[in-house]
Amino acid sequence: MESFVDSNPVETRVTCEDWRRSLPDLEALILVAVKATLSCRAVNPAIAFEDTEISLLLTDDTHMRQLNAQFRGEDRPTNVLAFPGANEVDHPVRALGDIVLAYESVDTEAIAQDKKIADHFTHLIVHGLLHLLGYDHQCDQDAEGMETLEVQILAALGITDPYTSAGRSVADD
Repeated sequence: MESFVDSNPVETRVTCEDWRRSLPDLEALILVAVKATLSCRAVNPAIAFEDTEISLLLTDDTHMRQLNAQFRGEDRPTNVLAFPGANEVDHPVRALGDIVLAYESVDTEAIAQDKKIADHFTHLIVHGLLHLLGYDHQCDQDAEGMETLEVQILAALGITDPYTSAGRSVADD
């Protein structure tokens, strides 16, 4: 029988050790967020957890600033970036893409918004994964739909609505 760890489709790379110090259960939080997002029927019922590949980079604001400048033309750090993968039609595993989170930005936002960093981190994993699945928030209608999904997924995890607390939790991505 395949174990939960063996079937983990998330490749996580940590280049900023503050992530591990602040979130000792980092890997568990990631898996719970990914499973909750992929199992939400409103999101995409055709994608199974086991049939996906996701790369996650947990870095710092310095590296995030470089990525944000290179790929979005914005010379500043941001909390989360998502880079959808190129899916091969004949491949049995769907490479959803890459999610990058910046520690200082996430931590600062959590403190400013009086949120647990674990809850804010989970929210940003869900948010980034929704981007990999094709959701966006460029117009008000799309933003409302994406936020509704985020709130629904987070509620299933026992996390309160991030959009009704002290401030907006997803700054610029």
